[in-house]
Amino acid sequence: MSSKYITVTGAREHNLKNINVKLPRDRLVVLTGLSGSGKSSLAFDTIYAEGQRRYVESLSSYARMFLGQMEKPDVDNIDGLSPAISIDQKTTSKNPRSTVGTVTEIYDYLRLLYARIGVPHCPVCGREIRQQTVDQIVDRVMEMPERTKIQVLAPVVRGRKGEHQKEFEAARKGGFVRVRADGIIYDLSESIKLEKNKKHNIEIVVDRLVIKPDIRSRLADSVETATGLSGGLVIVNVVDGEDTLFSQNYACPEHGVSMEELSPRMFSFNNPAGACPKCTGLGVFMRIDPALIIPDDRLSIRKGGLKGSGWAMEGSTIATMYMEALAEHYHFSLDTPIRDLSPELVDILLYGTKGEKIKVHRKSEYGRGTYETEFEGIINNLERRFRDTSSSWIKEEIESYMSAVPCDACGGKRLSKESLAVTVGGKNISDFCDLSVVDALAFLDALTLTPREEMIAAAVLKEIRSRLGFLRNVGLEYLTLSRAAATLSGGESQRIRLATNIGSSLMGVLYILDEPSIGLHQRDNHKLLSTLMRLRDLGNTVIVVEHDEDTMLAADHIVDIGPGAGIHGGNVIYSGDVQGILKCPESITGQYLSGQRFIPVPQTRREGNGKKITVVGAQQNNLKNVTVDIPLGKL
Repeated sequence: MSSKYITVTGAREHNLKNINVKLPRDRLVVLTGLSGSGKSSLAFDTIYAEGQRRYVESLSSYARMFLGQMEKPDVDNIDGLSPAISIDQKTTSKNPRSTVGTVTEIYDYLRLLYARIGVPHCPVCGREIRQQTVDQIVDRVMEMPERTKIQVLAPVVRGRKGEHQKEFEAARKGGFVRVRADGIIYDLSESIKLEKNKKHNIEIVVDRLVIKPDIRSRLADSVETATGLSGGLVIVNVVDGEDTLFSQNYACPEHGVSMEELSPRMFSFNNPAGACPKCTGLGVFMRIDPALIIPDDRLSIRKGGLKGSGWAMEGSTIATMYMEALAEHYHFSLDTPIRDLSPELVDILLYGTKGEKIKVHRKSEYGRGTYETEFEGIINNLERRFRDTSSSWIKEEIESYMSAVPCDACGGKRLSKESLAVTVGGKNISDFCDLSVVDALAFLDALTLTPREEMIAAAVLKEIRSRLGFLRNVGLEYLTLSRAAATLSGGESQRIRLATNIGSSLMGVLYILDEPSIGLHQRDNHKLLSTLMRLRDLGNTVIVVEHDEDTMLAADHIVDIGPGAGIHGGNVIYSGDVQGILKCPESITGQYLSGQRFIPVPQTRREGNGKKITVVGAQQNNLKNVTVDIPLGKL
């Protein structure tokens, strides 16, 4: 029998009153009851804690050194336990490098997709650049119509100034007869004069051929010779026609920007091979924010309009000396509201006089006098002090005036320009991550691939679609994969972990969730419930601590802990199916579920006190410049 149930005997953790309870395995079990009744003590502090402790004890002593020994909960015995996974709301990653994509591991599959079927482009001109073997180049050339006259050229100079006599001499010594300079064919036996200060393109004529079936071997030798001379490039010129450029490397023939072989690490912003070299993959810099230095431009400088560590005018400070000197030099009043000062004056206050000296009058206890000096500017001063100081207190003080600004090298996209120049379906990996889950799925559905690409990417695309689908199923279709994990709410974070665990397709696991419906609109409740049921149907036991009516009614088994909270709780009031709790007179939860008890709708509403809080132009996170009145004295 024990294999069909998790049997808890003598649980006394926190306020639990030596309770015994049997929970069916491979079912959706809901623990409910008043807040503080002991639900979490049973679910997390007893069942999960013991499951984790036993799992850790099964590992080697070396592994236990790193995991730490867990305390045994105050319980006599628990039978039928599986390895337990807790999905609560306190595990949101605060790491600035964590995103929705990395937490769900979708980004790992995306990196693999872009490394295997991504199309590299030149980051300068956007031209597509492909890597080709000698055989592939020969195959392409042999597709030309028979009897086509061609020249195989080795581009040895691309857009460089000079007379390039060394290149001509090297070609002569190499046994070549002709070169093409700036589109004109020259015989190497003649003297070739190029203008020194103009940019030139020079190609050595390696071979001249007529397309017919028996030239394949000679063509292959000529292509190999040409790529050897030019470092991987070869031009096939149709006589009196156009040029076709081929490359053995991922390199732009025009700008010479070369790429290594595409690999997943090239698309990781946590790896030096892929991260933007300027921001090291963070995508942002902390910079002094002018809006925090001037929080209220209606105030004058004397009234405290300027903030910043050491820059508020208070008494006979250095700030006062500098501000009075600036006012005297540039003829403005310290009592004028900052919004009425010219933009040029505000720029001087923030970024300094840029070499121009002002006359400062010292009035301190260290001595009086006058001296001329350049004004550094408040923002420049704070940034210099932040860099130079070793004091953590000063760093924290200055940090309070900083905001994150996107890196100007990668535009906040975290990756190097070479990595961002690789596309699938016309989008680079950062553009894809900026799509919402719904838009990302639509993009993948509309993606057209060649049969070869389809074969390579089929398994990876299936996994990406599947995991994006799980996010949509738990009501997170609005999230983007680039969203920082630290900005997620507790409920969003919990549902992301839920989606990730479904994606892992484990069986025989005990999942324990803490109120997953928190923060979820009633419209999306069925999505969450279908996700929990899917987790159960995979062959797992799902225990949910929950107050939500829909979740309780969907449970295979429900346990009501109570009857009250704290010392008045800790007892099992009911354990069984949902129909039974509706008829249980001792269960307050059952009385509310059955409609015996209810919260009445007020007949009259409060008038309030007539005052209100007015929010104007709120733009935080996804708010679209919202203006709203919130009346006071009302619910």
